[in-house]
Amino acid sequence: MKTAVVNILSLSLCLAAPAYSFVFPGSQVATRQKLKTDILQISLDTDRGLKASPEQKAELQKIFKKLERLNPTKSPLKSNKVNGDWSLEYTTSDLILGKGGFPRVGPIVQKIDTIALEAENSELVSYFGLKVPRKVTASLEPQNNKLVNVQFKRFSLGPLGFDAPESFKGFLDVTYLDDDLRLTRGDKGNIFVLTKMGKN
Repeated sequence: MKTAVVNILSLSLCLAAPAYSFVFPGSQVATRQKLKTDILQISLDTDRGLKASPEQKAELQKIFKKLERLNPTKSPLKSNKVNGDWSLEYTTSDLILGKGGFPRVGPIVQKIDTIALEAENSELVSYFGLKVPRKVTASLEPQNNKLVNVQFKRFSLGPLGFDAPESFKGFLDVTYLDDDLRLTRGDKGNIFVLTKMGKN
């Protein structure tokens, strides 16, 4: 049970590219598109980072930083684009990926609502072949236009639920946001690549 709680907490500390017309080679939009394609391909090739080699990790970090410098949304937390369901495509967090533990089945989803100042992370985990849903809810407290404090509220493991201790908190720094891609840095030093769900 302790391991399950730790794994649920790690999930909480943890969403494809749009079509553009008349994009000229060398333009900022074209550069951004190429970087987005590359970062999502590495994410796919490495199973969200679970099987990433040191070389792949280094390359993704380089692309991540380049995209941050091309962020088209300067105040992500004030943009409605940040709201909705996001699918985790890549992370450096072994705990969130379940490395060495029980495998995640399907998407790892983060829902953000900056109007209600709420967030919810959910996933499906296979325990010896039995698929069990896990979820954590949290309240959000924006510190500026891109950094938000996260106070975890309640954890759920299948039919079981329990309140989170007051000490369970962190932050998320949204460093890139467009219509369908979000890059985030967490308080543990991990990075997250997410794509917007329901865009197709």
